[in-house]
Amino acid sequence: MFDKITEISLLYDFYGQLLTPRQNEAMRLYHEENYSLSEIASEFEISRQAVHDALKTAEKSLTEYEKRLGLVKRFSESREAVAEIEAEISKIESEHVSDKALQKRLDRIKNIIKTLEF
Repeated sequence: MFDKITEISLLYDFYGQLLTPRQNEAMRLYHEENYSLSEIASEFEISRQAVHDALKTAEKSLTEYEKRLGLVKRFSESREAVAEIEAEISKIESEHVSDKALQKRLDRIKNIIKTLEF
């Protein structure tokens, strides 16, 4: 689906507020501000290993939230469905089709839209 860094960043975007304040700040510094483990350790006045452990624990928590809630998966599926709808609309706009063929395509679009409903 995504590479590991992108996946963790997405998980953080969706679930970061569910982390402890310390984990949230460590994740923000590491993933958004591109701080090194040593820089974060200095900022928090803890060891580099403690920062590493905090990040791994936070990533594990984020992964667990996704397993339970599935918001990132649903977001990805929605983006794919929107892309399919846009492709179908582009095809319809660029072709002269019969009413029957048009109705078939519109039914397909309606089915894709149904997948977006919660």
